[in-house]
Amino acid sequence: MENNRILVHGRVQGVGFRASAKQMAEQLGVTGWVKNQPDGTVLIEAEAEEGQLKRFIEKINEGPTPFSQVESLDITTHDEIQGYSRFKVVH
Repeated sequence: MENNRILVHGRVQGVGFRASAKQMAEQLGVTGWVKNQPDGTVLIEAEAEEGQLKRFIEKINEGPTPFSQVESLDITTHDEIQGYSRFKVVH
């Protein structure tokens, strides 16, 4: 099990990004949360097995909606596993 914090830069607010990220996470068995940041980025905390997490990050990098445009990802791996039971959108 791995825990990653993913800071997503680009056109990622107001384009359905969080809802699409949640849907992708649920399909891939990833738990955690996604939240808009005041600076226009989106912050994701995601937990899953390494392969699932890698696939989720690939999908996020592609831009989960036709209207989003991901410019870059800052990914930080955390040693502490939170044990989330689901993936949610944080407002």
